[in-house]
Amino acid sequence: MKILLVTLSAALFICSEICAAPVTDQRLREADSETANWLTHGRTYQERRYSPLDQINNTSVENLGLAWTFETDTERGLQATPLVVDGVMFFTGAWSVVYALDARDGSLLWKYDPEVPRQTAYKYCCGVVNRGVAIWQNSVYVGALDGRLISIDAQTGTLNWQTQTVDTTAPYSITGAPRVANGKIIIGNGGAEFGVRGYVSAYDGLTGEQLWRFYTVPGNPADGFENASMEMAASTWKGQWWRYGGGGTVWDSIAFDPELNLLYIGVGNGSPHNQEIRSPGGGDNLFLTSIVALNADSGEYVWHYQQVNGESWDYTATQQMVLQDILWNGEPRKVIMQAPKAGFFYLIDRTNGELLSAEPYVTVNWASHIDMTTSRPVERPEARYKNGTTSMVFPTGIGGHNWHSMSYSPDTGLMYIPAMDMGTQFTNDDDFVFQANQWNLGYDTIAPPDNQLLAQALIKHVPKGFLLAWDPIKQEEIWRQPHAYIGNGGTLATAGNLVFQGTVDGFVHAYQADNGSELWSMNVQNGVMAAPITYAINGEQYVTFLVGRGGGMSMILGVDYNMPTTKGRAMTFKLGARGQLPPAPASVKLPVPPPESPLSDDDLDSGQALYNKYCARCHGVNAVSDGSIPDLRRLPQVWHENFAAVVLQGMAEGAGMPRFDDVLSTTDVTHIHGYLIKRAHQDSIQRESPRWWLDFQNWVFTALSRILGWLTSLKY
Repeated sequence: MKILLVTLSAALFICSEICAAPVTDQRLREADSETANWLTHGRTYQERRYSPLDQINNTSVENLGLAWTFETDTERGLQATPLVVDGVMFFTGAWSVVYALDARDGSLLWKYDPEVPRQTAYKYCCGVVNRGVAIWQNSVYVGALDGRLISIDAQTGTLNWQTQTVDTTAPYSITGAPRVANGKIIIGNGGAEFGVRGYVSAYDGLTGEQLWRFYTVPGNPADGFENASMEMAASTWKGQWWRYGGGGTVWDSIAFDPELNLLYIGVGNGSPHNQEIRSPGGGDNLFLTSIVALNADSGEYVWHYQQVNGESWDYTATQQMVLQDILWNGEPRKVIMQAPKAGFFYLIDRTNGELLSAEPYVTVNWASHIDMTTSRPVERPEARYKNGTTSMVFPTGIGGHNWHSMSYSPDTGLMYIPAMDMGTQFTNDDDFVFQANQWNLGYDTIAPPDNQLLAQALIKHVPKGFLLAWDPIKQEEIWRQPHAYIGNGGTLATAGNLVFQGTVDGFVHAYQADNGSELWSMNVQNGVMAAPITYAINGEQYVTFLVGRGGGMSMILGVDYNMPTTKGRAMTFKLGARGQLPPAPASVKLPVPPPESPLSDDDLDSGQALYNKYCARCHGVNAVSDGSIPDLRRLPQVWHENFAAVVLQGMAEGAGMPRFDDVLSTTDVTHIHGYLIKRAHQDSIQRESPRWWLDFQNWVFTALSRILGWLTSLKY
């Protein structure tokens, strides 16, 4: 009994020091006044990702050092926004695992693993990632990959309740962070590539009871419509779209205006992407690629604005929505600011959906402009890849801006966007057959040979990644910082005249917010995708980055970042700290590839096509991995010996490698394996080249990318 009392009193002492007070609706509404905390996904309901903290500023940032590091359990990518409530940090890692840390020193308070079945990895479009939690009252909420909404006790890490939000027989998933609106937990889902029908749902934060659900695309008219808005939307579709699900998943951005009591959802792409397949004959296909405003209490439709009519390029409106009050033509307006995939930066009146302005922030050629009379894009007919034609379209389906969060500073009046400038070829898939549990795009996805990457650096269409400072009122670029690669991390703006960003090649940076000059950087040994946050404890300001590459864009691109494989980390910095990262893992001796396959060139070409169709979304285009999961060019001999057992029999399902016996034959697997052995030999030859030659190639590619990033006048 004495030991129990001592343990209990010690626990109570710790709790009195670091346990968070309840996060009430009032605290969320007044989050901007809690400068020490980061209470919700975008810090406040405005979703600006701006902090008034200024102890770390453009003068003092040079003294920023590593305060503490926390290492997660896996090398898989980290995409979450951490939340900090009264000295406690909450964030998610791979497989929807939730961590609670003491934000002073990074010590683990508790960990909750929802135990997502690893064999369900085939359902997840873009990696086993998660973008964070929500907090309300004394509970932490996470959307698990397998579709569960889970409530966890914020102090103990024990389960309160869980509810299944999706049909588990369909390939739905959840990677986005929940939001809180008037005690309701709002959650969407993903899976449009696999053929599902999107929706967003609201649940009672105390009990998990479903309160309402809003579908984003209509179902089969023969089954009736859930409401008048679905009947209206159905009139904009053709054919039998419901056979393919339709898409329109709300997989990321959700915003709430408590004053208007409106919930704004960003709706995703069509399923399949190719409109000619899902809706032959055209139509706007509502509510694809739209911002939809709903009554937060009832889930009833209020208004919508569609950005891309008849979406056919994987364009989405799921990117971050910033709520800001501005002066527009001398009049106060409540607006939504958004830089979605399709390349136009939008200002939309959030009271009624009126379009105020839309201008391209990256190269755009699918439309010439937005007609302000009709509020519709003026589409270029050649952008549609019909009747066997091939269209070179800017931006690519990856977008001018993806999920990587942007930030807005009221001090500078600028939006800081992790932008990308690139295009891609779209060719109609004449042999399209819908396949459950697989990507259903409707266009060919054969990638260029790996040896063309350096050549592409010599032309103006090379993909360019950069941090873009954009004036949303004047709709013009103010400055940019070029990066070596695309897919870089989200941003944080602060009152210290700073913008923080991590990059996918393994650095974290601080830039001066008004002019873009780099003031501080550090090598963090792994790529950074998530946006950083800042908070304060006892008057001392901290900045935290989640470090770890992976997830859909990073994995599929087929870029070898030539970095060691480290586990995902939370890394926190403060002024005057002198912490050091452990040495990067030593390079391991790579296996000798098996003898080259006796397959014919046609068989090897078939293997490449099958690989890029079924395997590249995780292991990288042309079998080049980003390092977050195994590079199949460098398999140990044991996996070559058991290759068919892994792919067809699920030998590695427990590690998250799904089986493909429903779509691949033994012959198909032989061709894929032969192609991988061929790539292994090509990789081995390249690695045996003189080190100076490889370094020179990397230097040339990086230098050209950076130079081209400065040449902002180059247009398609």
